[in-house]
Amino acid sequence: MDAIILQVLNGLDKGSAYALIALGLTLIFGTLGVVNFAHGALFMIGAFCAVTLSRILTLSHQVIDETRTDFLGNPLKVDVPYVYDIFGQATGDAIIDWAVPLSIFFAIPVMILIGVVMERGLIKHFYKRPHADQILVTFGLAIVLQEIVKYYYGANPIPTPAPAAFTGSFDFGALIGMEASNIIYPYWRLVYFGFAAIVIGAVFAFLQFTTFGMVVRAGMADRETVGLLGINIDRRFTIMFGIAAAVAGLAGVMYTPINSPNYHMGMDFLVLSFVVVVVGGMGSLPGAVLAGFLLGILESFASMREVINILPGINQIIIYLVAIIILLTRPRGLMGRKGVMED
Repeated sequence: MDAIILQVLNGLDKGSAYALIALGLTLIFGTLGVVNFAHGALFMIGAFCAVTLSRILTLSHQVIDETRTDFLGNPLKVDVPYVYDIFGQATGDAIIDWAVPLSIFFAIPVMILIGVVMERGLIKHFYKRPHADQILVTFGLAIVLQEIVKYYYGANPIPTPAPAAFTGSFDFGALIGMEASNIIYPYWRLVYFGFAAIVIGAVFAFLQFTTFGMVVRAGMADRETVGLLGINIDRRFTIMFGIAAAVAGLAGVMYTPINSPNYHMGMDFLVLSFVVVVVGGMGSLPGAVLAGFLLGILESFASMREVINILPGINQIIIYLVAIIILLTRPRGLMGRKGVMED
């Protein structure tokens, strides 16, 4: 039972990343009908938003510290972050420590802007082109973005720690009344799962309960009719592209303490996220979220040592095996709609 609970927890944090990326992919496909292979790059850019803000907050200047001397007795020059000058040392240390959560506020406008520029500058020219063309151009864009990040940030992973309050692990087993020290789990992974649940809930609430969201959902069902009512559905879909980019970016921001950002992390998640979308059903937002968590948990169980000893390498292919089985039995995916990509 301890091992089962631990694997479920591991699957939830993996599933959270899959679900958030797949949710953004499905938003773009459902509104614009575009298969966006650059979506993984948006996840990567979000992660590097956290890296960028961390570097900005630690920018420093040198001052002479009269209380400290070198071996010759000369006062030492020490680096003092600029945030100390603005907020004081105690508050400055807290701001630097909480750089990753604060990056949320930095990443949202950056990712929305990138999404809108991407859609208006490139994607809109491929709305009526075959899906193969869309895949090629967006995949090429993903490679370009990846190489830009590699040029400016280097090829090596960049550690970006969580706030000190969330480092380390806690005894989850004792929390739920089981034997102590049997289920030890990192704090930040639970934070990531909670954050993903909030973002997913916010997106669904926005689409379900706001006038803007209702118009978008109507446009996803029948774009021409909504346009005949005098509503500029193209503008709303552009905004949705920006929101989808922000969702992917936020997933990347909060994932940085779990997996140190590197230039190829977007590609690592891209293929898996598309499998999640297909399994959930093309164009189905609930299906994308359900499939994300389902496949994350299955991948976690397949990574258990007992399973790998029996079926070596199963953890590398379990998601694809499940996708094959589901698509053979339910060609539209778990919650796919009739007519989507069936022309």
